[in-house]
Amino acid sequence: MAAQYQSEIRESVVRDLLDKIKKQSVGSYLRRIKLNKVRAFENQSVDLDFPVTALIGTNGGGKSTILGAAAIAHKSVKPGLFFPKSSIGDQSMSNWGIGYEIIEKKKNPTQPISRNARFRNSKWVRDDLIDRPVLYFGIQRTVPASERREFKKFATFSYKFKGVRTELSGTTQEQVARILGKDVSKFEQAAVSTTQSFYVGGDGNITYSEFHFGAGESSILRMVSEIEAAPENAIVLIEEIENGLHPVATRRMVEYLIDVASRRSIQTIFTTHSEDALTPLPPEAIWSSIDGRTRQGKISIEALRAITGRVDERLAIFVEDDFAKEWVEAIVRFKLPQNMEEIGVYPVSGDSQAFAIHTSHRNNPAIADRLKSLCVLDGDSEKIEDGAAGVLKLPGRVPEAVVFDYVRNNIDSLSMRLAVSMHLPPDKEGTVRKVVEDVSNTNRDPHLLFSQIGLRSGLVPTKIVSSAFLSLWIDGNPVDSQRIADAIVEVLTS
Repeated sequence: MAAQYQSEIRESVVRDLLDKIKKQSVGSYLRRIKLNKVRAFENQSVDLDFPVTALIGTNGGGKSTILGAAAIAHKSVKPGLFFPKSSIGDQSMSNWGIGYEIIEKKKNPTQPISRNARFRNSKWVRDDLIDRPVLYFGIQRTVPASERREFKKFATFSYKFKGVRTELSGTTQEQVARILGKDVSKFEQAAVSTTQSFYVGGDGNITYSEFHFGAGESSILRMVSEIEAAPENAIVLIEEIENGLHPVATRRMVEYLIDVASRRSIQTIFTTHSEDALTPLPPEAIWSSIDGRTRQGKISIEALRAITGRVDERLAIFVEDDFAKEWVEAIVRFKLPQNMEEIGVYPVSGDSQAFAIHTSHRNNPAIADRLKSLCVLDGDSEKIEDGAAGVLKLPGRVPEAVVFDYVRNNIDSLSMRLAVSMHLPPDKEGTVRKVVEDVSNTNRDPHLLFSQIGLRSGLVPTKIVSSAFLSLWIDGNPVDSQRIADAIVEVLTS
């Protein structure tokens, strides 16, 4: 089984950055984007509560619109770069408007300032915007150097480079090596213009030009070099951060952006289709855009596809978190094995999020007609259970505690089955019984129950432990299990 991903960024760093933005302890920062009217958005907002923000959504869902809206809040960015108006067909830009809340200590040391950008009479009109350094890395950064027009001349015999090749800065070397897992201490950059560099690789014995780099390697070198050279409080905008990168490098790149936010107060907003890019981020840092609406919180890419009806199942069940997903899937597996391929279960970060997505899904006939929806919330949710509306609740208040307590209360009769289900020899039942009792006495956070049991039972993976407990709970609680299974069948057959 693959090892669980462990971020290089400490939780304390994430908490400190969240607190820093909450207290407005930054010199220059884009705090909120208000999409009054632009493309598919109307009266939607994006609060930038964390200095690294991920924008996710399906193709055409509005990620690049939000990124562009962030860009044109700044004086140095021309609106036409993101929102050009064509003489053919672009009548829809009439009355577009975007509002901003911006922290700018030099202008107002105590309160955010408000600014606006409006499209009027075929042109953009913007307030007295902030003169803040902006670094924009578009899709073109991943085009191989050999295919980029501005570099073609370097491959001709007549071109003579008259500039200077310099080593990468020590910080750039260190950060690129962490992201790529590769020593770049012998790499150099050649300034070929006032705004453009061409890179040279090497290992101390031979050198080779950027023409022979991988697209991802060039992209990382260019982004990190420019970010490290940027002034503090700059803002970085990145289209599809995962382009050209291995999943591990994608995660490390996002970790780098969190690190540079901590070190140098640099804000970043990026778009992505990658689950790996979201892994290091807290829920506050993730915004999804779906059909003209914005939502904050962690939502998997698969959940996004379900929300928009772009999956092959007949029923999407929206739940609060990964354990609720595991619980509902276990009920389907044990009670409705014949329907497993028709059902998808999607965690969407919190009861309000799950409820809102389910309600929106049901109220959209274009989606609901081909993909039905259910919402299964934790027992402690303030939302009211309503079978007719497709809103159910899991038993008890805290899901992990409900399942754990059932097994613990019946441990004398279940210890051998639990040991075997955890892939341990039957003669380990005594050990398992003692571990369950010990964890029951010492645990403070129910969400850690199964990882603690796995650790104390001989490094048994958490998923195996939770699966073992769930199977015993389902077997011992047929009424509660069947209640949820029957509700699922009712929706499938309606």
